[in-house]
Amino acid sequence: MDGTAQTLLTLGAVLLVGLLADEASRRLRLPTVTVLLLLGIAVGPEVLDLLPAATDDWFPIVSTIPMTMVGFILGGEFTADHLKAYGRAYLLLAVVQGIAVAALVALVLLLAGVEVSLALCLAGIAVATAPAATLAVVQERGAEGPFTRALLTVVALDDVIALTLFAVLATVAAAVTASGSVGLMGEAVWEIFGAVGLGLAIGVPAAYLTGRLRVGLPTQEEAYGVVLVCAGLALAADVSFLLAALVMGATIANLAKHHEIPFKEIERIEWPALTVFFVLAGASLEFDTLGGVGVLGAGYIALRSFGKVVGCELGGRWVGLAPEGRRWLGVAMLPQAGVAIGLALLAAEQFPDVAEDVLAVVIASTVVFELTGPVLTRLALTRVGEATALPPSR
Repeated sequence: MDGTAQTLLTLGAVLLVGLLADEASRRLRLPTVTVLLLLGIAVGPEVLDLLPAATDDWFPIVSTIPMTMVGFILGGEFTADHLKAYGRAYLLLAVVQGIAVAALVALVLLLAGVEVSLALCLAGIAVATAPAATLAVVQERGAEGPFTRALLTVVALDDVIALTLFAVLATVAAAVTASGSVGLMGEAVWEIFGAVGLGLAIGVPAAYLTGRLRVGLPTQEEAYGVVLVCAGLALAADVSFLLAALVMGATIANLAKHHEIPFKEIERIEWPALTVFFVLAGASLEFDTLGGVGVLGAGYIALRSFGKVVGCELGGRWVGLAPEGRRWLGVAMLPQAGVAIGLALLAAEQFPDVAEDVLAVVIASTVVFELTGPVLTRLALTRVGEATALPPSR
């Protein structure tokens, strides 16, 4: 079978598996994201090994496109009215919980005798979350309300905070251990501000062209086009495509008269893209790493989880979030995936002496958080009363 036929058959089969995942999630009472990851593990090399080897080459594209869509949709939440009502509070909440997580992980690991560079890098990485998994669970449960708005906004801000804290902590580690320069700080600054500039550069003209390229409502081509152009330029410029898409979405939401329509068009195609992403993500998980991380890996998982809960409780009190929301927000933010692995790769490059440890811990924890995190996010949405009784049909 030639490569083209194999590719088409695999993609078609993965999408059909997504239909089974929807039904299985209802019967098993698990989030669809978790079921897709488990199916990916089942068909991946760790179990049945049914996927062609070429799928390894697809993953960069398969992950970039849906994550850019997620960033675009989350950016649509940052309208002027929304920011005026909640912006400062949510930003403060996100910063407080991020600092709390990083401080707790760093302090405990250092007191336990973990090497400085490893402890500080893991502390910065611990802040990052998985916006794709979180948004997928919110959409699946049809969740709406103040807690859901807080969750989506803080998750959207969280990776920016993670990049910033990681850059600072890695620079401190480099200075303390005299192991390198402050190159990571420069990379993080460029990744953040370059992404903001790119999002604005695409978002401003896109907002004013929306609905004007053709008489009537904006077309699907416009919506898909700006997302793909944003992803491609972000990769070419080596900046965060997630942040660039978020800024682009926020710009369009605030400047375009018919701003809701591009977001609805992306939502229509988003789930098939996410289905492929989560199945292949599950297939790429390597369970051999779980046995090699030992106490350090278990400690990182426990500290990050506790830090998220405590940080959201502290930040929530500061900004006046309802007690029930404070209690469950940290639980809802436990999924962690791509951004954390990206930061781990940066840390491994800068600190080769601890490269094996940091990659093993982060990859192993990703397996745990990606499988359990969506379940806990759905539990949190249910406990605060903002999830529907049954998932809405797609």
